[in-house]
Amino acid sequence: LTAKAGAVDMDKAEKDIKRKEGIIQSMTPLERRKPDLIKATRKKRIAGGAGVHVQEVNRLLKEFEQMQGMMKKMKGGGLMKMMKRMGGMKGLGGGGMPKMPF
Repeated sequence: LTAKAGAVDMDKAEKDIKRKEGIIQSMTPLERRKPDLIKATRKKRIAGGAGVHVQEVNRLLKEFEQMQGMMKKMKGGGLMKMMKRMGGMKGLGGGGMPKMPF
């Protein structure tokens, strides 16, 4: 049962990637470099070119903004701060990586 569910998830993920790829390919090079330029009329054109609804274009742009913000936070040690806040780096303390056995 889990293998079948995994295959369904992979199919869904592949379709999602193809859809996003279609949206991105429907953008002009300038729109890809500067997504802030994409307003309502451009979103309609992009959605039409990709064969999706405008909501999917909005969703992709929102995901991009979120990832961009996360990348900025990670820049300059922000990743370590974020990990410490989540409690994922308890074993590292201030001394970096623990000693390796080799």
